[in-house]
Amino acid sequence: MPFDRLTGATASTAHIGLGLAAVGRPGYINLHRARDLPEDRTPDALRDRTHELLDAAYAQGVRYFDVARSYGRSEAFLAEWLLARPALADVVVGSKWGYTYTADWSVEAEAHEVKDHGTATFDRQRAETRALLGDRLDLYQIHSVTADSPALTDKELHARLADLAAEGVTIGLTTSGPGQKDAILAALAVTVAGEPLFRTVQATYNALETSAGPALAEAHGAGLTVIVKEAMANGRLAGTEAPALIREIARDRELGSDAVALAHVLRRPWAGVVLSGAATVGQLSGNLHAVTLDLDEEERARFGTLVEDPEAYWRYRASLPWS
Repeated sequence: MPFDRLTGATASTAHIGLGLAAVGRPGYINLHRARDLPEDRTPDALRDRTHELLDAAYAQGVRYFDVARSYGRSEAFLAEWLLARPALADVVVGSKWGYTYTADWSVEAEAHEVKDHGTATFDRQRAETRALLGDRLDLYQIHSVTADSPALTDKELHARLADLAAEGVTIGLTTSGPGQKDAILAALAVTVAGEPLFRTVQATYNALETSAGPALAEAHGAGLTVIVKEAMANGRLAGTEAPALIREIARDRELGSDAVALAHVLRRPWAGVVLSGAATVGQLSGNLHAVTLDLDEEERARFGTLVEDPEAYWRYRASLPWS
Protein backbone atom coordinates (compact mmCIF):
# COMPACT_ATOMS: atom_id res chain seq x y z
CA MET A 1 0.00 0.00 0.00
CA PRO A 2 1.33 3.49 -0.81
CA PHE A 3 0.88 4.76 2.73
CA ASP A 4 3.21 2.11 4.11
CA ARG A 5 6.12 3.78 2.37
CA LEU A 6 4.91 7.25 3.30
CA THR A 7 4.51 6.79 7.05
CA GLY A 8 7.71 4.74 7.14
CA ALA A 9 9.79 7.39 5.40
CA THR A 10 13.01 8.36 7.12
CA ALA A 11 12.46 12.14 6.82
CA SER A 12 10.50 13.33 9.85
CA THR A 13 8.78 15.91 7.68
CA ALA A 14 7.24 13.09 5.63
CA HIS A 15 4.61 12.95 8.37
CA ILE A 16 3.46 16.40 7.28
CA GLY A 17 1.66 16.52 3.95
CA LEU A 18 0.80 19.52 1.81
CA GLY A 19 -2.84 20.16 0.95
CA LEU A 20 -3.60 22.42 -2.00
CA ALA A 21 -7.12 23.57 -1.06
CA ALA A 22 -5.92 27.12 -0.40
CA VAL A 23 -4.04 27.61 -3.68
CA GLY A 24 -5.97 25.56 -6.24
CA ARG A 25 -8.78 28.12 -6.56
CA PRO A 26 -9.13 31.86 -5.90
CA GLY A 27 -11.67 31.59 -3.07
CA TYR A 28 -11.50 29.64 0.18
CA ILE A 29 -12.44 30.09 3.86
CA ASN A 30 -8.97 30.41 5.41
CA LEU A 31 -8.31 33.66 7.28
CA HIS A 32 -6.15 36.44 5.79
CA ARG A 33 -6.15 35.21 2.19
CA ALA A 34 -5.77 38.76 0.89
CA ARG A 35 -2.44 38.89 2.70
CA ASP A 36 -1.29 35.42 1.67
CA LEU A 37 -2.13 35.29 -2.05
CA PRO A 38 -1.22 37.47 -5.03
CA GLU A 39 -3.64 40.32 -5.64
CA ASP A 40 -4.18 38.97 -9.14
CA ARG A 41 -5.40 35.41 -8.52
CA THR A 42 -5.38 34.26 -12.12
CA PRO A 43 -4.98 30.56 -12.90
CA ASP A 44 -1.40 31.24 -14.00
CA ALA A 45 -0.59 33.08 -10.76
CA LEU A 46 -1.99 30.32 -8.57
CA ARG A 47 -0.33 27.63 -10.67
CA ASP A 48 3.01 29.36 -10.12
CA ARG A 49 2.35 29.67 -6.38
CA THR A 50 1.36 25.99 -6.22
CA HIS A 51 4.52 24.88 -8.01
CA GLU A 52 6.63 27.08 -5.72
CA LEU A 53 5.05 25.43 -2.69
CA LEU A 54 5.47 21.94 -4.11
CA ASP A 55 9.15 22.56 -4.85
CA ALA A 56 9.75 23.89 -1.34
CA ALA A 57 7.82 21.07 0.29
CA TYR A 58 9.62 18.33 -1.60
CA ALA A 59 13.01 19.90 -0.90
CA GLN A 60 12.20 19.82 2.82
CA GLY A 61 11.13 16.18 2.90
CA VAL A 62 7.37 16.38 2.36
CA ARG A 63 6.16 13.45 0.26
CA TYR A 64 2.35 13.44 0.47
CA PHE A 65 0.32 15.92 -1.61
CA ASP A 66 -3.44 16.30 -1.22
CA VAL A 67 -5.83 17.62 -3.87
CA ALA A 68 -9.52 17.24 -4.80
CA ARG A 69 -11.85 17.60 -7.73
CA SER A 70 -13.47 20.56 -5.96
CA TYR A 71 -10.21 22.40 -5.28
CA GLY A 72 -10.44 24.34 -8.53
CA ARG A 73 -7.42 23.41 -10.65
CA SER A 74 -5.41 21.71 -7.91
CA GLU A 75 -5.25 18.36 -9.69
CA ALA A 76 -4.12 20.04 -12.91
CA PHE A 77 -1.48 22.12 -11.12
CA LEU A 78 -0.10 19.04 -9.37
CA ALA A 79 -0.20 16.99 -12.57
CA GLU A 80 1.83 19.62 -14.43
CA TRP A 81 4.38 19.70 -11.61
CA LEU A 82 4.73 15.91 -11.60
CA LEU A 83 4.99 15.73 -15.39
CA ALA A 84 7.98 18.07 -15.29
CA ARG A 85 9.64 15.92 -12.59
CA PRO A 86 9.23 12.29 -13.65
CA ALA A 87 12.08 11.13 -11.42
CA LEU A 88 10.14 11.88 -8.22
CA ALA A 89 8.88 8.35 -7.75
CA ASP A 90 8.59 8.70 -3.97
CA VAL A 91 5.76 11.26 -4.13
CA VAL A 92 2.41 9.98 -2.85
CA VAL A 93 -0.73 11.63 -4.28
CA GLY A 94 -4.19 11.68 -2.78
CA SER A 95 -7.30 13.20 -4.33
CA LYS A 96 -11.00 13.26 -3.53
CA TRP A 97 -14.28 13.02 -5.36
CA GLY A 98 -17.82 13.87 -4.28
CA TYR A 99 -17.84 17.67 -4.60
CA THR A 100 -18.00 19.52 -7.91
CA TYR A 101 -16.33 22.94 -8.17
CA THR A 102 -18.95 25.43 -9.34
CA ALA A 103 -17.42 28.89 -8.72
CA ASP A 104 -16.04 29.33 -12.26
CA TRP A 105 -12.89 30.96 -10.81
CA SER A 106 -14.85 33.66 -8.98
CA VAL A 107 -14.45 34.54 -5.31
CA GLU A 108 -17.93 36.08 -5.31
CA ALA A 109 -19.71 32.96 -6.58
CA GLU A 110 -23.00 32.13 -4.87
CA ALA A 111 -21.97 28.47 -4.54
CA HIS A 112 -18.36 27.30 -4.68
CA GLU A 113 -18.98 23.55 -4.64
CA VAL A 114 -21.86 21.08 -4.83
CA LYS A 115 -21.87 17.76 -2.98
CA ASP A 116 -23.05 14.46 -4.50
CA HIS A 117 -21.84 11.00 -3.46
CA GLY A 118 -23.74 9.08 -6.13
CA THR A 119 -22.25 6.58 -8.58
CA ALA A 120 -22.74 8.92 -11.55
CA THR A 121 -20.62 11.58 -9.85
CA PHE A 122 -17.98 9.00 -8.99
CA ASP A 123 -17.83 7.75 -12.59
CA ARG A 124 -17.54 11.27 -13.99
CA GLN A 125 -15.01 12.54 -11.50
CA ARG A 126 -12.91 9.39 -11.58
CA ALA A 127 -12.57 9.85 -15.35
CA GLU A 128 -11.62 13.51 -14.84
CA THR A 129 -8.99 12.63 -12.23
CA ARG A 130 -7.59 9.83 -14.39
CA ALA A 131 -7.25 12.22 -17.32
CA LEU A 132 -5.11 14.55 -15.21
CA LEU A 133 -3.17 12.31 -12.84
CA GLY A 134 -3.12 9.01 -14.70
CA ASP A 135 -1.23 6.34 -12.77
CA ARG A 136 0.21 8.89 -10.30
CA LEU A 137 -2.93 8.68 -8.15
CA ASP A 138 -2.27 6.61 -5.02
CA LEU A 139 -5.31 7.43 -2.87
CA TYR A 140 -8.88 8.31 -3.88
CA GLN A 141 -11.16 9.50 -1.09
CA ILE A 142 -14.87 10.17 -0.80
CA HIS A 143 -15.02 13.86 0.09
CA SER A 144 -16.68 14.93 3.37
CA VAL A 145 -18.67 11.87 4.34
CA THR A 146 -21.24 12.31 7.09
CA ALA A 147 -23.05 9.57 8.98
CA ASP A 148 -26.14 9.97 6.75
CA SER A 149 -24.18 9.89 3.49
CA PRO A 150 -25.44 7.33 0.94
CA ALA A 151 -21.77 6.54 0.27
CA LEU A 152 -21.77 4.43 3.44
CA THR A 153 -24.60 2.15 2.27
CA ASP A 154 -24.51 2.20 -1.55
CA LYS A 155 -23.41 -1.32 -2.52
CA GLU A 156 -23.07 -0.41 -6.19
CA LEU A 157 -20.70 2.40 -5.29
CA HIS A 158 -18.77 0.09 -2.97
CA ALA A 159 -18.29 -2.36 -5.83
CA ARG A 160 -16.94 0.40 -8.07
CA LEU A 161 -14.53 1.51 -5.34
CA ALA A 162 -13.41 -2.07 -4.78
CA ASP A 163 -12.69 -2.38 -8.50
CA LEU A 164 -10.52 0.73 -8.27
CA ALA A 165 -8.73 -0.75 -5.27
CA ALA A 166 -8.03 -3.87 -7.33
CA GLU A 167 -6.20 -1.59 -9.79
CA GLY A 168 -3.85 -0.55 -6.97
CA VAL A 169 -5.48 2.70 -5.81
CA THR A 170 -6.05 2.96 -2.05
CA ILE A 171 -9.64 3.84 -1.11
CA GLY A 172 -10.33 6.28 1.70
CA LEU A 173 -12.81 8.84 2.95
CA THR A 174 -12.74 12.26 4.56
CA THR A 175 -15.19 13.46 7.19
CA SER A 176 -16.58 16.80 8.22
CA GLY A 177 -19.00 18.29 10.72
CA PRO A 178 -19.79 17.71 14.40
CA GLY A 179 -20.68 14.06 13.78
CA GLN A 180 -17.31 13.01 12.37
CA LYS A 181 -16.93 10.20 14.92
CA ASP A 182 -20.19 8.57 13.80
CA ALA A 183 -19.17 8.68 10.14
CA ILE A 184 -15.75 7.19 10.93
CA LEU A 185 -17.19 4.33 12.99
CA ALA A 186 -19.79 3.58 10.29
CA ALA A 187 -17.05 3.51 7.65
CA LEU A 188 -15.09 0.91 9.62
CA ALA A 189 -18.00 -1.48 9.17
CA VAL A 190 -18.11 -1.19 5.36
CA THR A 191 -16.81 -4.32 3.65
CA VAL A 192 -16.75 -5.77 0.13
CA ALA A 193 -16.40 -9.54 -0.21
CA GLY A 194 -15.59 -9.69 3.48
CA GLU A 195 -12.71 -7.21 3.28
CA PRO A 196 -12.67 -3.65 4.66
CA LEU A 197 -13.22 -1.13 1.87
CA PHE A 198 -11.58 1.92 3.42
CA ARG A 199 -7.85 1.95 4.15
CA THR A 200 -7.47 5.61 5.12
CA VAL A 201 -9.57 8.21 6.91
CA GLN A 202 -8.97 11.95 6.78
CA ALA A 203 -10.66 14.05 9.45
CA THR A 204 -10.59 17.48 11.05
CA TYR A 205 -8.71 17.47 14.36
CA ASN A 206 -7.04 20.41 16.05
CA ALA A 207 -6.63 22.10 19.41
CA LEU A 208 -10.18 23.48 19.19
CA GLU A 209 -11.98 20.46 17.68
CA THR A 210 -10.99 17.09 19.19
CA SER A 211 -14.27 15.18 19.05
CA ALA A 212 -13.08 12.75 16.35
CA GLY A 213 -10.06 11.67 18.41
CA PRO A 214 -11.46 8.43 19.91
CA ALA A 215 -12.85 7.29 16.56
CA LEU A 216 -9.55 8.08 14.82
CA ALA A 217 -7.74 6.04 17.46
CA GLU A 218 -10.12 3.15 16.74
CA ALA A 219 -9.56 3.52 13.00
CA HIS A 220 -5.81 3.46 13.55
CA GLY A 221 -6.19 0.34 15.67
CA ALA A 222 -8.14 -1.28 12.82
CA GLY A 223 -5.22 -0.69 10.46
CA LEU A 224 -6.30 2.49 8.67
CA THR A 225 -3.86 5.31 8.03
CA VAL A 226 -5.17 8.49 9.66
CA ILE A 227 -4.68 11.79 7.83
CA VAL A 228 -5.47 14.97 9.77
CA LYS A 229 -6.84 18.01 7.96
CA GLU A 230 -7.52 21.53 9.18
CA ALA A 231 -5.00 21.16 12.01
CA MET A 232 -4.74 24.97 11.91
CA ALA A 233 -8.54 25.44 12.11
CA ASN A 234 -8.60 27.49 8.89
CA GLY A 235 -6.04 29.93 10.30
CA ARG A 236 -7.56 30.32 13.77
CA LEU A 237 -4.45 28.76 15.37
CA ALA A 238 -1.81 30.76 13.50
CA GLY A 239 -0.04 34.02 14.32
CA THR A 240 -1.97 36.58 16.32
CA GLU A 241 -5.22 34.68 15.70
CA ALA A 242 -3.98 31.86 17.95
CA PRO A 243 -5.24 31.58 21.53
CA ALA A 244 -3.00 33.12 24.19
CA LEU A 245 -1.88 29.70 25.43
CA ILE A 246 -0.48 28.72 22.04
CA ARG A 247 1.18 32.12 21.59
CA GLU A 248 2.76 31.80 25.03
CA ILE A 249 4.25 28.38 24.29
CA ALA A 250 5.42 29.65 20.90
CA ARG A 251 7.25 32.56 22.53
CA ASP A 252 8.88 30.23 25.06
CA ARG A 253 10.05 27.89 22.29
CA GLU A 254 10.98 30.66 19.86
CA LEU A 255 8.72 29.18 17.22
CA GLY A 256 5.52 30.27 15.51
CA SER A 257 2.05 29.53 16.83
CA ASP A 258 1.48 27.35 13.78
CA ALA A 259 4.34 25.02 14.72
CA VAL A 260 2.97 24.63 18.25
CA ALA A 261 -0.56 23.89 17.00
CA LEU A 262 0.71 21.33 14.49
CA ALA A 263 3.04 19.70 17.02
CA HIS A 264 0.06 19.15 19.31
CA VAL A 265 -1.60 17.11 16.54
CA LEU A 266 1.54 15.36 15.29
CA ARG A 267 2.05 13.84 18.73
CA ARG A 268 -1.27 11.98 18.65
CA PRO A 269 -0.22 8.30 18.50
CA TRP A 270 -2.76 7.59 15.77
CA ALA A 271 -1.80 10.48 13.45
CA GLY A 272 -0.10 9.11 10.35
CA VAL A 273 0.03 12.29 8.24
CA VAL A 274 -0.91 15.83 9.26
CA LEU A 275 -1.70 18.24 6.45
CA SER A 276 -0.27 21.71 6.09
CA GLY A 277 -2.59 24.04 4.23
CA ALA A 278 0.13 26.63 3.66
CA ALA A 279 -0.45 29.29 1.03
CA THR A 280 3.10 30.70 1.16
CA VAL A 281 6.56 29.18 1.37
CA GLY A 282 7.10 31.04 4.64
CA GLN A 283 4.00 29.45 6.14
CA LEU A 284 5.14 26.03 4.97
CA SER A 285 8.57 26.42 6.53
CA GLY A 286 6.98 27.56 9.78
CA ASN A 287 4.63 24.57 9.76
CA LEU A 288 7.52 22.14 9.25
CA HIS A 289 9.19 23.32 12.45
CA ALA A 290 6.48 21.34 14.23
CA VAL A 291 8.44 18.11 13.79
CA THR A 292 11.21 19.46 16.05
CA LEU A 293 8.91 20.35 18.94
CA ASP A 294 8.09 18.05 21.86
CA LEU A 295 5.45 19.49 24.15
CA ASP A 296 5.89 18.56 27.80
CA GLU A 297 3.18 16.92 29.90
CA GLU A 298 2.03 20.19 31.47
CA GLU A 299 1.76 21.92 28.09
CA ARG A 300 -0.21 19.02 26.63
CA ALA A 301 -2.62 19.12 29.56
CA ARG A 302 -3.20 22.85 29.14
CA PHE A 303 -4.37 22.31 25.57
CA GLY A 304 -7.52 20.77 27.02
CA THR A 305 -8.69 24.25 28.04
CA LEU A 306 -8.91 25.27 24.37
CA VAL A 307 -11.39 22.63 23.24
CA GLU A 308 -14.70 23.97 21.92
CA ASP A 309 -18.09 22.31 21.73
CA PRO A 310 -18.16 20.56 18.32
CA GLU A 311 -21.51 22.08 17.31
CA ALA A 312 -20.20 25.57 18.12
CA TYR A 313 -16.92 24.94 16.31
CA TRP A 314 -18.62 23.85 13.11
CA ARG A 315 -21.17 26.69 13.23
CA TYR A 316 -18.29 29.15 13.41
CA ARG A 317 -16.49 27.42 10.55
CA ALA A 318 -19.64 27.56 8.43
CA SER A 319 -19.81 31.33 9.03
CA LEU A 320 -16.33 31.99 7.62
CA PRO A 321 -16.57 33.92 4.34
CA TRP A 322 -15.07 32.72 1.08
CA SER A 323 -12.40 35.26 0.26
